[in-house]
Amino acid sequence: MNKKSYLAGVRLPRTPADWLEAMMNFIFFLCGMLAVGCVVLITVYMVLSGVPAIHKIGLFRFLLGTEWASTAADPKFGILPFILSSVYGTLGATLIGVPIGLLTAIELLSGIPSVVFGLLGMQVLVPAVAKTFGKASGACLLSAIVVLSIMILPSIVSVSVTALNAVPPEYEQGSLALGATDTETWFKISVPAAKSGIAAGIVLGIGRAIGEAMAVMMVAGNSPNMPDSVFRSVTFLTTAIAKEMSYAGGLQRQALFSIALVLFGFIMIINVVLNVVLKGGDRDA
Repeated sequence: MNKKSYLAGVRLPRTPADWLEAMMNFIFFLCGMLAVGCVVLITVYMVLSGVPAIHKIGLFRFLLGTEWASTAADPKFGILPFILSSVYGTLGATLIGVPIGLLTAIELLSGIPSVVFGLLGMQVLVPAVAKTFGKASGACLLSAIVVLSIMILPSIVSVSVTALNAVPPEYEQGSLALGATDTETWFKISVPAAKSGIAAGIVLGIGRAIGEAMAVMMVAGNSPNMPDSVFRSVTFLTTAIAKEMSYAGGLQRQALFSIALVLFGFIMIINVVLNVVLKGGDRDA
């Protein structure tokens, strides 16, 4: 194809509406490239900042070490307690928040700042846990799970409601006409038809739970213990970074960036798993 024939096949905007559409497409393209560029820059920065500490400490000692004593004379940088606390906290919040989110519509909570959740948890939930279970302190993994389960509700509800409203009404009407009850129609017709949107809402909730710092810091106790009990005072990956970054230096500061790299990797893995699951579900449908 020569240059003249190629240019003949290109359609230039002629009307003001065509020019507006072309300009908007160009703006959206630039925004998409900017988003991709930001993700790439963040990834490169996290790798460059986090890998040196992992190299100095040792990958297995860092990921599988059970002791964190970053300011000791002989410092230890094992983050396994932080990883397990984050995993258990996120999993527990998901197990509580997802069923409640699918059965209710609590979208007003989305406007409440994280620090307010943490403050309410510290003033109300933590004393209640201590009194109910006879513990010296209620600042523990259980309190963090409860607070996180409430915080992820808006993300799950808003996306799930949108997905459920997009289900063609003929599906539900046909199910009811065949004699199914409202409950049977909801769980066997509506929810399966909206599973992609519901899954997206769940992943958004998981992302908020695993990335939350302020509220968790106020109710979890912030001790670098292994989470062998829901009543144990624990530290999450996010709170480990937040509570030490202001005064950290040298290898300690590099180790905190390494924790951020691990957290970033967790979030990327969750997104990849979601895409695989959704694409597999779409092919099956």
